[in-house]
Amino acid sequence: MEQKYEEEIQILQQEIKMLEAEQEETLRSIFIQHGDRLQRGVKLACEERGGGGAQQHALSKLITEVRELEKDLRQQTEINGITLNECFVKTLHKSERKLVQQLRLAGHCRLLLFQAEFAVTEIQEDNVLHRRVTELNIVVDGVEFKDFSAFVSRMEDTKDLLLFFRTLRTFSERCEDRRQTFQHFQEKYPDVVNLPEGCRSEIMIIRSPQLPGISMTLFWKIHVSKEGVVKPLLDLLLKMPDQALELDTKKVMENSSDYFQSLLQLLGVEASIEGLIRTVCS
Repeated sequence: MEQKYEEEIQILQQEIKMLEAEQEETLRSIFIQHGDRLQRGVKLACEERGGGGAQQHALSKLITEVRELEKDLRQQTEINGITLNECFVKTLHKSERKLVQQLRLAGHCRLLLFQAEFAVTEIQEDNVLHRRVTELNIVVDGVEFKDFSAFVSRMEDTKDLLLFFRTLRTFSERCEDRRQTFQHFQEKYPDVVNLPEGCRSEIMIIRSPQLPGISMTLFWKIHVSKEGVVKPLLDLLLKMPDQALELDTKKVMENSSDYFQSLLQLLGVEASIEGLIRTVCS
């Protein structure tokens, strides 16, 4: 009977530790999501109490800690370009040597929304802490996701959460470069540049009002390798009427893609696109 009671006591102690850890993680999540509101409430409580005392000192200390957390969060956002809107942590198992937690992070990197759910297992062995990510599930929302989907699937298989966030930042930056460039040329040449799927898509069509039937379609894809290397890939498709093709003795139509690649190497992306548009306008 004594052994049975001891086992039940150990089980209860384990559950108490897990509940205490969950309470701590819940408070941390509340600070992240509602820090401003909590800070105003704490400040109001200090003003209502007035005077000195241990309680006011504790509340003032809490305000300072909240401000430091907000400052650190802003700095991390500026450095990483990633803004977290939700952070949920739940302890599944906790002992002296092992800790298993379930986490959910949701936010955005520039215009790209994401949510990552994963488990983290920590094992203490001979003064060495071993940590690994398991059960990784990633959801990315946005028109750019089709360029990113294969890489995300690989990250879910390899459980490489750090590489995912590092690549997400670079990929989002390249998508923002493309969006700004497309929007710039559409505003500058509204009668010539058409973005059929919007400025966040990968397609730009250049048409001349004076030359019906002739168009240039620019494809600007953003390739992500298995290793997380982000590289823009631009290609040009030239369309001309049959009568114009018969006069194309220099095979401009046939070699237009190669000419455009050479132009990219010499002038860069924006100058090359500007050259195409001016050619059509002239």
